[in-house]
Amino acid sequence: MKIERPRGTRDFPPEEMKRRRAVEQKMREIAERWGYEEVQTPTFEHVELFTLRSGEEIVKEMYDFEDKGGRRLALRPELTAPVIRMYVNEMKLRTKPLRLYYFGNCFRYERPQKGRFREFWQFGTELIGAGTPEAEAESIALAYTILKELNVEFELQIGHVGLIRSVLGDVSEELKNRVMRLIDKGELDAAVQMLRDCGAAGCVDDLLNLVSLSGDVAAIDEASEILKNKGEAAISELKGLLEALECYDVDFKLNFSIARGLDYYTGMVFEAYATKGLGAQRQICGGGSYRLAALFGGDNAPSTGFAIGFDRVMEICEVPEVRRLKVVVAPVGRERDVRKAAVTVAEQLREEFVTYVDVMRRSLSAQLSFADAVGADFAVIIGKKELSESKVLVRDLKTGEQRLVGLEECIAYLRSFV
Repeated sequence: MKIERPRGTRDFPPEEMKRRRAVEQKMREIAERWGYEEVQTPTFEHVELFTLRSGEEIVKEMYDFEDKGGRRLALRPELTAPVIRMYVNEMKLRTKPLRLYYFGNCFRYERPQKGRFREFWQFGTELIGAGTPEAEAESIALAYTILKELNVEFELQIGHVGLIRSVLGDVSEELKNRVMRLIDKGELDAAVQMLRDCGAAGCVDDLLNLVSLSGDVAAIDEASEILKNKGEAAISELKGLLEALECYDVDFKLNFSIARGLDYYTGMVFEAYATKGLGAQRQICGGGSYRLAALFGGDNAPSTGFAIGFDRVMEICEVPEVRRLKVVVAPVGRERDVRKAAVTVAEQLREEFVTYVDVMRRSLSAQLSFADAVGADFAVIIGKKELSESKVLVRDLKTGEQRLVGLEECIAYLRSFV
C-alpha cells in the first residue's frame, strides 16, 4: 500500500534541504552578529498557552489533542508564546535585555494553498526587557538586515496599534479587539459593519480616514489631525521610534492600517511584504511590541519581536552559495588492506572536504561513474601499487590530470582548490 504524506505538509529532498540550510544558516549568522542567542522550545505545549494569548477561537486553527493522561495539548502554531513562557519559567532573573532567536516548525490546521501550509517554519527574535524606542528600532533594523542580506525585494511598513485604538475611543475592549482582528485580516468592510451593528458608527469615518493613510513621516501629522488629540501618547511613541530608526539605514513607509487583535500588543507594529514573486500571499515578516509575560504569571516585561515566514522567503530569496570540494576515495580491488587504507584516507579528508568512499564493491570505472553522478571534483584512487608506495593517485575529474602523491601532499593539493 502506498502511503502519501499528510495534506498541507511537504518532503524536502537533499538538494532542497541544502538550499534551506544555507538560508537558515545565514539568518542565524546575522542574528548572532547582533548579539542574539538561540533558544528552542517543545513542539507541543499546553493548549492554554495559546488560548490565553489569542482566545479560544484559535483552537479552530490548531492541531489540539488529549494525551493518554487526559492533558489538553497542541502542536505549537507559533513561537512567541513558547519563548515568553520559557522566559517566565526559567530566565526572568537574567540580566536584561535578553536577546533571543529561534528557528522551528509550527502547525496550523487551515486550508492549504499557495504559500500556506499546515506545517511551516518560522525564524524570529524576541528582545525582552527593554521598552525603549531604541529597542524597537533594533528589532525592525535586524529584520530589515536579514531580508536585505538574502537579497529579497520587499517593502517595510510601520504602524502603531495605539492609533486605531484611539479612534475607537470608548467602545468596549472586547469590541476593540474584534474590530482590530478583522482589520488585521484585511477585512475592513466587516470591521466597519461590526461597529455600525454595535452602535459605534460615530467613529467609522475617522477609522476609514486613518487606515487610508500611508507614506513617509509627514503622515504622522495627518494622523494627529484625524485623532483630534485622542492619540497623543501613540503619536509621541511613534515619533520617538522613527527618531531612533534614523540611526539605521532602513527604508520604510508608514501604514496605520496595521492592526493586532490582542490587547497585549502595546505600540509599534511592522510588516514586510515581498514586492515580487509571491502573489497574494506576500507577507514575509511581522513584528511588534507587546507585554505578554504577565499573562503567563511573570513580570510585566516589555518585549519586541518579529517572525519571518521562512517558507515564503525560500521562494524568493537568493540562496547563499555554500560550495565545498567533493572527493571520491576509490579503492581498487577487494583486498582488506586496500579497503582499510581507503577508509583511513577518507577519514582524514572528511576533516576538510565532502568525501565519499565506495561501499558497493564497484569496479574503478563504476566508482568514477558514481563520482560524476554526484558532481565530485576529484577522485583519490588507492590500489595495491599505491599502497605499496604509501601514496595515492589524485585525479582531477574536470581536466583528467592526475598525480601520484603522499597523503599530506594530496591534502595540500586539494586545499589549493578551495
